[in-house]
Formats: sequence, structure tokens, C-alpha cells
Amino acid sequence: MVDIKLKRLPHGDGLPLPSYASAGAAGLDVVAAETLTLAVGARHAVATGFAIAIPDGFEVQVRPRSGLALKHGITCLNTPGTIDSDYRGEVKVILANLGKEPFEIVRGERIAQLVPAPVQRATFSEVDSLGETDRGAGGFGSTGR
Repeated sequence: MVDIKLKRLPHGDGLPLPSYASAGAAGLDVVAAETLTLAVGARHAVATGFAIAIPDGFEVQVRPRSGLALKHGITCLNTPGTIDSDYRGEVKVILANLGKEPFEIVRGERIAQLVPAPVQRATFSEVDSLGETDRGAGGFGSTGR
């Protein structure tokens, strides 16, 4: 369990905090802090009405809600989006309408999920050659049909 500090912003008054919808849920549901109509093919950074302080060594991933994606073609761009531990601005969810009709986003409606995750830092070491594997340089479908 990771403790994430949350600061409610004035336009977030009265909205529920991110929460798990079930005991086995991996993501915390997050709601919109604004109402708008997302035109077909449009995208918008939807306000959530809060900012967070993520502990060092963690990130929070922003992921789409499967029901919105399947039923309406509403998804998150840059998925999963990453909120870094040193970011202190408002959490916004970049939604896109890939559906066939305009979609109304209503204040208080669940729009995405937040998934806290540990971060593994890396260093890169430049070398003259890499080890061989059966796959080699094959990519972009090279292992399937």
C-alpha cells in the first residue's frame, strides 16, 4: 500500500475522491470536475479537481475505463499516462472520442482509472554489441502470424 497525499482544488468541491469500485479492483476510479461535450475525433484534458503528491519511487498511471471504451469509443490518449512523483499540478485526463457520436462528459462521472505503480530507475551503458537471441532484431509482428 502506498500513501498518496491529495489536495482538493476549488472546482473539485463535492466530488468523490479516487476510490476502488470493488475489493479486487486494480485501479481507482476518478471523476470529471467539469461538464463538456467531446465531439467525434476530438480530445480534451479533462479536469479532475485535485492535485497529488506521489512518494518517490512511485508513479500513478492513468488508464481508460473499459465500459466507456467499448460502449462509446471514449479512451485515454497517451495510455497509460504517467503522473511523475515530482508533479504537483492538477491531475487531468486526456480523453479522446473515437466513437461515432458526440459524447457528453458530466461533472462527477467516472472517466478513468488511476493505478499506483513502483518505478524502477535505469542507467544505460553504451556497448559495441548486444547478446544474441533467437528473435534477434525481429519486431512488429515478427513472432506471430
